Amino acid sequence: MKILLKIIAPILVISISIAVALYMVSSRPPVETRILEDTLPVVRSLIVNPEIVQLRVHTQGTVAPRTQTSLSSEIPGKIIYVAPFFNKGGFFEKGDVFLRLDPGDYELALVRAKAVVAQARLRIQQEETESKLALLEWEALVGEGSPSSLLRREPQLAEAKAFLESSEAELKQAQRNLERTIIKAPFAGRVRQKSVDIGQFVGAGTPLAVIYSVDFAEIRLPLPDDELAFLDLPLSYGGSSLKVSQSPVTIRARFGRADFSWSGKIVRTEAEIDPRTRVVYAVAQVKDPYARGQNPNRPPLTVGLFVNVELHGRTVENIFRMPRSALRDDEKVAVIDVENRIRLRTVNILKVEGESVLIKEGLKEGERISLSNVENLTEGMTVEVYVESEPSIDKKEMQGAL
Repeated sequence: MKILLKIIAPILVISISIAVALYMVSSRPPVETRILEDTLPVVRSLIVNPEIVQLRVHTQGTVAPRTQTSLSSEIPGKIIYVAPFFNKGGFFEKGDVFLRLDPGDYELALVRAKAVVAQARLRIQQEETESKLALLEWEALVGEGSPSSLLRREPQLAEAKAFLESSEAELKQAQRNLERTIIKAPFAGRVRQKSVDIGQFVGAGTPLAVIYSVDFAEIRLPLPDDELAFLDLPLSYGGSSLKVSQSPVTIRARFGRADFSWSGKIVRTEAEIDPRTRVVYAVAQVKDPYARGQNPNRPPLTVGLFVNVELHGRTVENIFRMPRSALRDDEKVAVIDVENRIRLRTVNILKVEGESVLIKEGLKEGERISLSNVENLTEGMTVEVYVESEPSIDKKEMQGAL
């Protein structure tokens, strides 16, 4: 009996399980069949309109003085006075005294020159008197004909006059040498380098200092030749003078944690294109770079400062501005037609400015372009336009371009 139960029990369990499974399958609700719809890619769009844009070119350079000179002594002498401002970085005005040389020897030379001039003038008076007396004697003794030039003492008188002229020239030289013992500033400026000090003996031509003017600062700017078309820098001949249009520039530099700017203009371009780098050098000029006392909150445009420069170029019309990220394959734009289909269009790029790109040809007013970076975007693809958005372009760039 036990053996029979061991055989029947498993069979019974399996049978019951099969019956339950069959019941569950037969009693389940029917499965609803759905047809899957294609999901359209969602893109952000931008409506483009033509603008009037002023082109800009960005470059960099180092501030340099417009006028710089090496100050030298014209005469030998010992330095007996040095001005307090005669130090590296010191400011001065035109006519300020830098140095004084010992004037003793030159004062003595001036006294001697005056004495020689007095002697020369006395000698002329003597020769003129001798000439008159000789003529009187000749008339008293001869009375007829014309006396010779030697009798009239004309050669002696000419020699005396020449000696006077030479003496007066020596006097002027002595006066100039005495004046040269005082070394003055030829212009308002700043001391860049100091080479001598009090008590030092200097010879004629000895360098004393390097100074530069502070009326203007200049910045030499490298410009790639392919960007010259964006700037109004044509050289034109007006009569016998060579002229260059003075385009405005904005100079920017950072001091500490603050940014500062200065206004300037292009005053000239250099004579040739560098054959190695293919750049043209333009020179920007800034008036009164130190602006002493005018704006105490702004630092000076110091010589040697490295600056960023923005050149204001030509103004062009009918230009479309859009984010650089909207470009595809570097020259195509995904245009969205009225049926929300993608039309890949090749455009003519005028210029790339930072994160924005300027389109010259290939777009029309009021058209929509896709801003979304959708993979496998193909010609004729239908998309869902999510939002009409503004271009994601830096505000400073947009303001500067308008």
